[in-house]
Parts: sequence; structure tokens; C-alpha cells
Amino acid sequence: MSSEGLPESPQAVSRDVFRRACGRFATGVAIAGAIDSSGVPHGLTVNSFSSVSLDPPLILICLGHAIAAIDVFRQSRHFGLSVLHEDQRELAERFAMRMDARFESLAWRRGETGVPLLDGALAAIECETRHRLAAGDHDIFIAEMLRATVGEGEPLIYFASEYSRLSLD
Repeated sequence: MSSEGLPESPQAVSRDVFRRACGRFATGVAIAGAIDSSGVPHGLTVNSFSSVSLDPPLILICLGHAIAAIDVFRQSRHFGLSVLHEDQRELAERFAMRMDARFESLAWRRGETGVPLLDGALAAIECETRHRLAAGDHDIFIAEMLRATVGEGEPLIYFASEYSRLSLD
């Protein structure tokens, strides 16, 4: 079969352009946390969190294959999300750094499913993984929201590779 007359496929954008373009979508910031088989909490900063379905209540997070805790999340049935308050930038930065014992000396609690949840978050969410899909250099975790508590305040925002506050006029 001839390919004459068919338009050529466009070239994929560069990694830099991809990051800059996606960075123009403002997101909230959350800490995803899971417990390993020894009972040790692991977590990382995520901004790739989205609602998927109302019935059942599904959400998704995307985690890179290169993160140190990827196997903890792959092996855990449950994970938690702590949606950060605008005054919790230090937590976002701490959980984005490469370091061990990120939960050490922090105020956190175990949810009913055992997942680590940070005190003072705008929302504390407990999830049960329903599907995990490999996509490029990330895994997409689709999970059912089992429990959630919601606080008051304004969110920490991430835009153009910078943390900021929501500006209400």
C-alpha cells in the first residue's frame, strides 16, 4: 500500500518544550504516601493528580519510573494524598528532594487504611488502587477514594515550575 498523499506525522516536541507547555497548566500540590512491607512511610510531591469518575469515586496520580519509592506504590494496595495548604510549601520542597525518611520529625498520622497523611493539609484522602498502567516513563495509578477529610484555606499552586498562592480578586 502506498503512503502517497498521506500527511507526514508531526515530530514530537522536545522534552524542554513539553515541560514548558505542560507547566502552563496551574495545578494544586499534594503529597502521595504509601507504607512499605516493613511499615515505613514513603512519599513524594505530586501535581499529577486528577479526578476521574464520580461513580465510583476514582482519582489518578502519575508517578515516574525513576522515583525511589515506585516499587512501594506498585506493591501497596492503598496510598494516601495530602493536598497542601498554601503555607505548606516547605513540605512540597522536602518531599520533592532526594532524601530518606521524609516523614521523620513531621506531624502526620496513619489513616484507617494505614497510609501516611500529613497534618494541616487542605484534604487528606485515602485511596485503594484499582488499575495501574505503564505509560512512557510513568505509571498511572487509578484508585478509588475510600475516605476523605476536608479542611479550610487556600491551596498551594504550582505554575511554570514555581510554587505560588492562589490570587483571588
